Amino acid sequence: MSHYKPIEQSFKVNYEYKLHFTEHLFGLNNPLFKELIHGYDPKGNVKVLFVIDSGVQECHPELVGQITAYCREYGSVMNLTQVIPVPGGEQCKNDYKNVETILEAVNNNGICRHSFVVAIGGGAVIDMVGYAAAIAHRGVKLLRIPTTVLSQNDSAVGVKNSINIFGKKNFLGTFAPAYAIINDRHFLTTLEERDWISGIAEAVKVALIKDETFFGFLEEHSARLQARDMESMEYLIYRCAQMHMEHIAQGGDPFESGSSRPLDFGHWAAHKLEYMTNYQLRHGEAVAIGMAVDLVYAHFTGLIDKVTLDRILKVLEDIGFNLCIPLDTDDELEELLGGIQEFREHLGGELTITLISRIGAKHDVHEIDINMMRNAIVWLKEMYKSKVSNSIC
Repeated sequence: MSHYKPIEQSFKVNYEYKLHFTEHLFGLNNPLFKELIHGYDPKGNVKVLFVIDSGVQECHPELVGQITAYCREYGSVMNLTQVIPVPGGEQCKNDYKNVETILEAVNNNGICRHSFVVAIGGGAVIDMVGYAAAIAHRGVKLLRIPTTVLSQNDSAVGVKNSINIFGKKNFLGTFAPAYAIINDRHFLTTLEERDWISGIAEAVKVALIKDETFFGFLEEHSARLQARDMESMEYLIYRCAQMHMEHIAQGGDPFESGSSRPLDFGHWAAHKLEYMTNYQLRHGEAVAIGMAVDLVYAHFTGLIDKVTLDRILKVLEDIGFNLCIPLDTDDELEELLGGIQEFREHLGGELTITLISRIGAKHDVHEIDINMMRNAIVWLKEMYKSKVSNSIC
């Protein structure tokens, strides 16, 4: 037996990052991007590598030219190395070649830990590019510029990066905060209807588990949100992102070392439904259905009454969500239920599923009655099968 005593050490690392709000970020009269780069290194000539969602590039064909002109205008501050397009949507996280493309560009352009990778796109692209940036040189600087409602109010403001593998969502990933996030409202103006509505699911989610007053706002403004009222959407994004960032800072577990993830309310079913529909469902659409399933289950177990259940489902409907579950067979139902075990494996430790006991109050459970959950899914499917509004249900 060794006579040496164990050597113990502990340390803390402080992380700071800001979420900025702007419009026309790469207009020559908008100093925000320049100031962020200059604030990091006043000596100038900081290398920047841009990775752009090809869908965003298609909707904004002038974007690459604007970026090039902006970097040329402020050439003493930044050095534009390359602009790389990558496929958008969840499928970009399924193909590791996209990660390799970014890593190759980091290598070829001499991007170091004091250079920046700038990700412009929806949540999936932000996730994938963030993962590549986090593993290159053990982490190069990342600037996130989310372009969808979902990414501006939720996914891009967190500290997670990931890709999919083994048919499982976010199986590979890192915790690596971005240097900063920039929300440019102009990108929202070209969103498809489904993407505009889809992102609202995360706002409903955070309101249900944290803020009854915010849920009241969503309820009151549901028609305006569906009609693409920008003022209502800007407040929704701001408040949702604010609560998300407060949770990261104040929840005591920013890197999710425990088993409880309240911000994943409705997500065990959502992740599985995305995979089962080959990602024909948008993430937010799947989250809306996942929340509906868990809300029905919460009602069946006596956590919430029927009035509360109906109120929440109506808000989701009024916003524009189709809550019909796209399952046709009993085997598919059992496959969906298998998502509960996969969720536990992803979390590690004991199973923790977040439900609510009232609007604005989360309630964690560590066991799920599978028969009752099965009944909840069947009930919801029967409830909405006559309201089918798209081909995937």
